[in-house]
Amino acid sequence: MLQTPFVNINGHLTRENKAHIGINNRSFRYGDGFFETIKMVNGRILMPAYHMERLFASLDTLQFEVPNFFIPAYVKQHIHAVAAANHHEALARIRVTIYRGNGGLYDPENHFPNMLIQSWPLNSSNNQLNENGLVIDICTTVKKSCDDYSHVKSNNYLGYAMAAMWAKNNRLNDAIVLNHWNRIADATIANVFVVKNGVVTTPPLSEGGVNGNVRRHLLSEMRAANLPVQEEPITTEHLHGADEVFLTNAIYGIRWVKQIGNTNYHSCAVAAQLYKRFVQPLWQSV
Repeated sequence: MLQTPFVNINGHLTRENKAHIGINNRSFRYGDGFFETIKMVNGRILMPAYHMERLFASLDTLQFEVPNFFIPAYVKQHIHAVAAANHHEALARIRVTIYRGNGGLYDPENHFPNMLIQSWPLNSSNNQLNENGLVIDICTTVKKSCDDYSHVKSNNYLGYAMAAMWAKNNRLNDAIVLNHWNRIADATIANVFVVKNGVVTTPPLSEGGVNGNVRRHLLSEMRAANLPVQEEPITTEHLHGADEVFLTNAIYGIRWVKQIGNTNYHSCAVAAQLYKRFVQPLWQSV
C-alpha cells in the first residue's frame, strides 16, 4: 500500500491527509499569498538564489511581517526535509506556498507568513528538450491585469486556471494569456519567447506576466554572452509572424512550440541551442 506523502506546514512534517488549513484562511478566501515552483535534481535545489530572492521579494510586496528566523536557509532546510521524507530527492517538483492566516478582508489576525511545502516525483523526460512541439492557442476569455502585483505568482490563480481548463477542453498543451491591451502576458504555467530573424524577444514584466526564474536566467545568460535578446511588448501579429516560439518554466526549462492556432512553426533551432547552452547545465549534478 502506498503511504500518504509528507508535507511541511510551518516547519513541521506531517502526512498530507493529516494536514488541515482552517475555513477562515485568507488564502482560501481571497487568494492572499503566493507560491514558488522549484525543481530538485540529485538533492540540489536548482537556481536557489533566484527562487529565494523572488520569494522574499514577494513577501515584501505583499506586506508580510517576516520573523527573524524566516530566512532563506530556513526555507531551504524544510524543502530538503520534505523531499527526503518522500524519497523525492533524485528528481522532484517542489511547491512552496506562502499564505496569510485567518481573518476577514480588512482584519487579518496577523501578517505572519505561513508556509506549506509539498513535493512530487518527476519523470526523467523533464530533463530533456521536448521531442514533439507543443500545440497551443490564445485564450481570449481571460485577461491578465498589469499592476504592481501581476508579476507575483499569486495564490489567486483563477484566470490561469480557467485558461488551463480552456486549453484542456480544446486538447491543447497550453494557452497564451493576453493582457488588457490584447498583447501577450504569458502562458498558464510559463513565460513566452518569440524568435524573429535571430532576435529573441519576451514581454517585459509591465505586460502582466509572472516574473519567471528561467526567464530571468535566460535573459541574464544571453546578455552576458552578447546574444540578441530583448524585452518588448508582443502582439498576436508578432506571435503569428515569428520564426520560432518557445515557453519557459522552472520544471521543463524550455519547451518549443510547433503550432499556435493555425500558425505552424517549422524550426526550433534557436530554442534547442539555448536549451543546450543555458538550461541543460542546470540539470547536471555537481
